[in-house]
Amino acid sequence: MVDSYRPKDLKDALRIRGEYGSTPLAGGTDLMVRYQSWAGTLPLFTNSVMFVGHLHELKYIKKIENSLEVGGTATLSMVADHPDTPRVLRDAVLSIAAPALRNNATLTGNICNASPAGDSVCALYALDALIRLEKNGSSRELPVVEFITGPGRTLLGKDELVTAITIPLKNSSIDNFTKVGTRRANALSKLSFTGIADYKNGRIDSIALTFGAVGPTVVRSVELEKKLLGLSRAELKAGKESILSDYSTVIVPIDDQRSTAVYRKKVALNLLDKFINEVADYE
Repeated sequence: MVDSYRPKDLKDALRIRGEYGSTPLAGGTDLMVRYQSWAGTLPLFTNSVMFVGHLHELKYIKKIENSLEVGGTATLSMVADHPDTPRVLRDAVLSIAAPALRNNATLTGNICNASPAGDSVCALYALDALIRLEKNGSSRELPVVEFITGPGRTLLGKDELVTAITIPLKNSSIDNFTKVGTRRANALSKLSFTGIADYKNGRIDSIALTFGAVGPTVVRSVELEKKLLGLSRAELKAGKESILSDYSTVIVPIDDQRSTAVYRKKVALNLLDKFINEVADYE
């Protein structure tokens, strides 16, 4: 049995987190699995727990200029239902489990679980999302690509809470999120792909390509994306084989219980091939 806390507001939550380092629990859909015990018994938490899902100060989504700010306890259903949520993130969120779970699970929880197969994380990498971390007396903001350091690992301090996720609202001529699993719903990803591209004056003005479950973290290469900037549709199509070859070097999946490395790599490159064709054919 471990101690548990139910703070009355955000200030109280930051105090408890600072004093006791208690594990924040909002929806608990990832944590209850991570610390599960035998059927019918309590989960084996190794640390005190602080319930935060009731904190109204963190349960919000609002548009601020050219960004969408998602509060730290906003549920996946709230994200999916918000009219300003980027389509790739909405599609990613709707691919996660079932409606009942999405009504409890939070975007923050999906991020902090730090799984390379996290569907929303794949989309958030492509969207250049920022993670706001707060503790008593200070706050900081990190790009999601820096915040997640490996499977199950983040830069969240023992005295910090994730209080918001800021998502830039990018212009996009074409975008796509694809999840590959054993069935259409309620399945963990074998792999996932997010592509976002925008044209200006007939040439690629911005592009982001991310791959989930093909490395220790979501895979994104800004250097390879830079090579695509300024290309015309014809140049993009003509250079497709070279692009696929470049990405073959950064997509390095492993075998596990859900899939094989060979399958993951082949399908990831197929999804990239398909997206390149869609971008090159865009009118």
